[in-house]
Amino acid sequence: MKKKLKIFCITNKELPFLHNTNLTMAAVGKNKLPENYLRCDNFQNIQYKEKYYSELTFHYWYWKNLLNKEESDWVGFSQKRRFWIQSSSLSCIIDQSNINEHLLKEPDVDWKNYESIICNPINLTNVKLSKILKRGLKNLIKDPSILLKSKKTIKLHFDMHHGYGILLKAINLLEDPEKTEFQKYVDSNCNFNPHIMFIARPQIAAKWFESLFHWLFKCEELFGFDNLKNYETGRLYAYLAERYLSFWFKKNTKFKENPWTFLDN
Repeated sequence: MKKKLKIFCITNKELPFLHNTNLTMAAVGKNKLPENYLRCDNFQNIQYKEKYYSELTFHYWYWKNLLNKEESDWVGFSQKRRFWIQSSSLSCIIDQSNINEHLLKEPDVDWKNYESIICNPINLTNVKLSKILKRGLKNLIKDPSILLKSKKTIKLHFDMHHGYGILLKAINLLEDPEKTEFQKYVDSNCNFNPHIMFIARPQIAAKWFESLFHWLFKCEELFGFDNLKNYETGRLYAYLAERYLSFWFKKNTKFKENPWTFLDN
């Protein structure tokens, strides 16, 4: 019987509390996980880049090896601490003991009007002055107006946390008009849809992966791997993908935003 919705949960460690849920478990990283966790170190893969790509190593593997065989109406991706939840669960207290009651299991009725589902956005405007002085001094010197809430944009956030100017250099590798549109997007938006999580029709997922990895592999030629380290740039390609996802799905699909929850484990 054809499934309406399939969601992969990508993790680098075993998560027993999810074993009896609707999630399909997928393994990344070096840890040995149970046999029923899908592996992404065989067939066409980029597992050797996992340190820099994080869960994207599974995304790539799924795209190259399984997507063309996908029979579900919708396919989605979550991760070990962040999960899609039902709209009615948004205000609930969720933990390991009750997570299965709240996980998104079926498409909402109105999904027939959409092609993709992305995470409810996170707001970037509450950054403190002390943090701007510590991590965003170059931005402040160049443009003192970043102290205004309306100027606390995706670009400023990326510059502060992942390296000044890196996002702009990456965007410049895209072709116009996408390059110009993405530049405008990060310069003017004060929120984005996080975590490289999405649910989409299989044909939309294929287009997304094609665009994403074409861009990231060009970014590799510029940034490489040798100088990527720690929180700031260690997972640079995942950080870039996160911002690109927010832009790409809004530009290219009929999208809907959906609740998600963080669950420490």
